[in-house]
Amino acid sequence: MIKIDINKAKEISHDMRRNKRAELFKPLDIEATVPSLVANAEAQRQIIRDDFAIIQTKIDAAITVDELKGI
Repeated sequence: MIKIDINKAKEISHDMRRNKRAELFKPLDIEATVPSLVANAEAQRQIIRDDFAIIQTKIDAAITVDELKGI
């Protein structure tokens, strides 16, 4: 039987979360360089931060690999 290290699985999940968040930030980082778009870009980035903070909490609370897959 294969045993999965849940802590390592969480690390992998966090890496995937960080990569996805960075991907979503890229266009907003460009917008943030345009003075008239800075406020909107920052508001959108905060929404992403808030959403991904929830995901981070769910990953930390997961106790099974199936839970991580669902997140």
